[in-house]
Amino acid sequence: MSTTAEAVEARTLPVVPSGLGELCVLLKLGEIVLKGSNRKLFERRLHNNIRAAARGLGDVRLNQRGAGVIVLRLPEADDAQVAELAQRMAGVMGIVWVHLVRRVDKDLEAVRDVAVQSMSGRSGTFAVRARRRDKRFPLSSSEIAQDLGASIQRVHELPVRLKRPDHTLSVEVDRDEVFVYTDGIPGQGGLPVGMSGRGLVLMSGGIDSPVAAHRMMRRGLKVDFLHFSGMPFTGPESIYKAYSLVRQLDRYQSSSRLFVVPFGKAQQQLKTSGADRLQIVAQRRLMLATAEALAERLGAECLVTGDALGQVSSQTLTNMTALDDAVDLPILRPLVGMDKTEIMEQARAIETLAISELPDEDCCTLLTPRQVETAAKVSDLRQIERRLDAPQVAEQLAASAQLHRPSFLAAAEAAPAGERASEPTPA
Repeated sequence: MSTTAEAVEARTLPVVPSGLGELCVLLKLGEIVLKGSNRKLFERRLHNNIRAAARGLGDVRLNQRGAGVIVLRLPEADDAQVAELAQRMAGVMGIVWVHLVRRVDKDLEAVRDVAVQSMSGRSGTFAVRARRRDKRFPLSSSEIAQDLGASIQRVHELPVRLKRPDHTLSVEVDRDEVFVYTDGIPGQGGLPVGMSGRGLVLMSGGIDSPVAAHRMMRRGLKVDFLHFSGMPFTGPESIYKAYSLVRQLDRYQSSSRLFVVPFGKAQQQLKTSGADRLQIVAQRRLMLATAEALAERLGAECLVTGDALGQVSSQTLTNMTALDDAVDLPILRPLVGMDKTEIMEQARAIETLAISELPDEDCCTLLTPRQVETAAKVSDLRQIERRLDAPQVAEQLAASAQLHRPSFLAAAEAAPAGERASEPTPA
């Protein structure tokens, strides 16, 4: 996936002029194409995810054109609805490029008309890229490109530049039709969500955990989210942030679930159990134990955190090892080798950074000791947990989790422009 800020800013797709063929969406796949005998399983999962992302747009007709290309049609829709379909596809994991294309009869004159109109109003250099999947078409790929390039030059007087042109016109000759398009937007790449199992993300209101969640979705993991609030000792602001973050991330997987656990009293219990310098690591272990108890109920096979090695004083290798000891489930840390600048750049690309930077009172700031232990001993942590009866507390916390269903599509469809979508009622 392209995770650059430029990719985010380039999400507006140009529409080839109407009146010359049906507007549809052409999807280019990446990693899925490299799969072997199980590729059909990946394609089937991707098709299901595409239909889920297109919910509410009408009767989407999906056609897999060999390995690596999918065509989506909305025969009864107007151009605006088809453009909305393309925008939604940019958030579906497994898709590398999204193009708005005109579907034209296999008639060279009709293709010329669309090609010439597609370059109308443009300045600078151009190139034509042609691909002939149907070898029965009378012209080769290079002959198609030369013919269309000459027509565009004759009408618009634009100079040709084959390397790094300002504009590229693409033409793909398929079995029954020809697709003509000019530009596209980068998709997410990776694998279809759901192909790699299910995980539970520990979702704070910060910058790191949403990026970690996105990276694991991109590897095919379907995730649920668990947020620990400081209530009853803090306000609901962190819950609002977590809800907004999950709603944004829902565009990449749909049907997301957010579980919220009030954690303030448990933190207070840890403090009275003599945690002192171990407070941060001890409460992280209790969070993981709670997450494991909830994961068992949800059928999740792993936990996901936004830990990055050495980013803060509690995220040392020794402390991470102590956290791993708290649970039997594997803990995935997709950001472990990244620095803060890289993480922030990815957060900006997936449009979670602005939400994460909103002020709130996070539970992790409660009861923080003056000095944080950077080399916690597992034996000391276990002694604190015995005094607390941590396994029972973790089960009680998991049972108290309140479920929310932040929906990106529902929020986008229901909220008028400029208005904030509905937020959850805090526990």
